[in-house]
Amino acid sequence: MNLALENKVAIIVGSSSGMGKATARSYAQAGASVVLAARSKDKLDNLKAEIGNRAIACPTDARDVDQVNHLIQTTLDKFGQIDILVYATGTNIPDRSLEVLTHETWEMMIGTNLTGAFNCTKAVLPTMRKQQSGLIIYLSSGCVQSPDVSGVSYQASKHGMSGLAHGTFQEEQENGIRTTVIFPGLCDTPIVLQRPTPTPPEVMAKALKPEDVADACLYVATTPSRARIPELILLPAGL
Repeated sequence: MNLALENKVAIIVGSSSGMGKATARSYAQAGASVVLAARSKDKLDNLKAEIGNRAIACPTDARDVDQVNHLIQTTLDKFGQIDILVYATGTNIPDRSLEVLTHETWEMMIGTNLTGAFNCTKAVLPTMRKQQSGLIIYLSSGCVQSPDVSGVSYQASKHGMSGLAHGTFQEEQENGIRTTVIFPGLCDTPIVLQRPTPTPPEVMAKALKPEDVADACLYVATTPSRARIPELILLPAGL
């Protein structure tokens, strides 16, 4: 068994499904202690039971600062350190075109996809500064490189993650803190079900799997601290 992350503690925000769930499994298999965070307590509990004693579940809405602070404190109380934060939470909506997008749905999208990432970053930095080490991985989207019809709120929030990642590194690199932003292309996750027009099965057959993104997250996490991967683009080979 490859225990490349043994003695490491990782918080996976958005670990109830999709890429976050696959990453939590991958990190645990690599020896890390994982803190499972998402809004769905039942899904987190099921994943915790599957992973076993390497995991704890902490239901968290990343849009809520108090809940995020509780997540960080719970992790420290249990493990005493935080080596890796993965922000894998993301959502989209069927009513995504400018014609039907409302101020309320815009705020929800920015809140979930971007403000939540800021809240988690802000909360974890004091611990990583004290440790003089830490890695933050943000899961963005391939739409940043190739604009598509995923909607302006989705695209704006995913572009914003790049600014958050790179800006954080510029301010925190002297504290031993690294950041990486990963841009996955079409992936077979539940978010695809939010598309206003279903994606044809023959297209989905060529999509990435969550485990592909998890492998990328594991690769970044096992890179020596002397090295940094600012960005990683992961696209389906057949699309």
